[in-house]
Amino acid sequence: MNAGGHANWQGGWRASLPELLTREWDVLVIGGGITGAGILLEASRRGLRALLVEGRDFAWGTSSRSSKLVHGGLRYLAQGHVKLTREAVREREALLRDAPGLVEPQRFAFPDYGASSRKRRTMLAGLALYDLFAGRRERHWQDASEFALLAPNVARAGLAGGIVYTDAKTDDARLVLRTLLEARRHGAAAVNYITVRSLLKDGDKVTGAVLRDEADGAGLFEVRARLVIDAGGVWAGQLATGGPRLRPLRGSHLLLPSWRLPLAQAISLMHPVDGRPVFAFPWEGATLVGTTDVDHRDGLALEAAITRPELDYLLQALQAQFPELALQETDVIATYAGVRPVLDSGTGDAPSTLGREHAIWCGKGLVSVTGGKLTTFRAIALDVLRQARPQLPGWNDALAPCPIYAPVETPTAPRRMPAPLLRRLTGRHGPQAQALVDAAQDGELEHIPGTETLWAELRWAARAEAVEHLDDLLLRRTRIGLLLRGGGAGHMDRIRAICQAELGWNDARWEQEQAAYTALWSRHYSLPSAASNEPITAA
Repeated sequence: MNAGGHANWQGGWRASLPELLTREWDVLVIGGGITGAGILLEASRRGLRALLVEGRDFAWGTSSRSSKLVHGGLRYLAQGHVKLTREAVREREALLRDAPGLVEPQRFAFPDYGASSRKRRTMLAGLALYDLFAGRRERHWQDASEFALLAPNVARAGLAGGIVYTDAKTDDARLVLRTLLEARRHGAAAVNYITVRSLLKDGDKVTGAVLRDEADGAGLFEVRARLVIDAGGVWAGQLATGGPRLRPLRGSHLLLPSWRLPLAQAISLMHPVDGRPVFAFPWEGATLVGTTDVDHRDGLALEAAITRPELDYLLQALQAQFPELALQETDVIATYAGVRPVLDSGTGDAPSTLGREHAIWCGKGLVSVTGGKLTTFRAIALDVLRQARPQLPGWNDALAPCPIYAPVETPTAPRRMPAPLLRRLTGRHGPQAQALVDAAQDGELEHIPGTETLWAELRWAARAEAVEHLDDLLLRRTRIGLLLRGGGAGHMDRIRAICQAELGWNDARWEQEQAAYTALWSRHYSLPSAASNEPITAA
């Protein structure tokens, strides 16, 4: 058993796993992405005894591989999805209010290359509605000279000006962890690396699930629950039939050093070939570029990875928008790809035109949910619980929205730390921020070069955040596997010095984990090595 990682994760959940899994629960949530975490939080804060299990790591799937944007979705508004956009904008505002330091405003600049005044007015009208939903006025038009000062590296030829508006960004994996931590404060439990082998039934009614501990191979457990909620995202629906048909779509991204693509705000642009929206924005000390929208045909058992056509497509957009920078694939630090659970319209429409609504379907003792957006996870959770309420006799919560996270005191540090850094630690780690600071050793309250991550965040994750494998630590608890070349290989000696003892791994285990992580990073997070004939679907 992993003494370091297991013993401290929110009170030793895995250390007491046999006892934990023999309890009877009101709700068993399957899936440790943002949707499952949101359901766990909303259920537990409303008095339900709730347990979440995740077959891999928390946020392993789509919820650590998103575009990192908390946004209303302007293109969804343009496609007529007014209700979805209104809901997303309102949830964005709630997250900005309740999760400062984790969800932060991000200004966007959209260059206009000779678009008609009518098209410009249409865009501004759409943004006016966007702002109306948020109760603020952020949009404005800048002429070519003003816009060039705002975004000095954009192409000048034909630049008529640009539109500026505000959305938000986050660290999606940390958003999941913060939500699970908040659920724990309300008495919930969550365990990673627990797979569902089958459902328990009494006649045709689901009464729980047979679970297996994949981390320790400790055998099978029968867990009883009044209601099982399948929140597996793109994997949802594998436990029961009757749900909507999904169209898994892959979105791939690039990370570049901020000095190669320096941006004071996000740049939103239209791809020169097919007119799809592409963006680049500052994130965690690097510049993040995305995204593609292609049908994912490689199956869901393995991690998704960018293809050569997707890499070329994104580089083509950058080279057209920032011609003077002469960006090449050698400038790319890392790549990543995620598979979105998009509902299939059945019409064969281009991927980027499909909506991002969620779907819920119910059986006896089982409720399943899929689709939706990162931004709207709380709204989805409340909708799921409304559908679930008839199957939980005696529980009659009104399910009115309440603050997503309770206020947290800013930690005090042994030396003076900048207010933005303390805000960041508070947002990302919530009530554990003070313990993280207190655990830091000499030099660990300094940034890892090239990132906004502190060395102390590695120590704390290894000590207290259910790390089972090295990729959990470097790709999800922290993001340095995305932010440093080679996945952080150049800093591995110091990472090992900080984390090995906290994890309770002997030398052989560390070497095994490092080799596995290096191979994983090379396959799924580096530049694609082989050509592919897979097309990039036009908008």
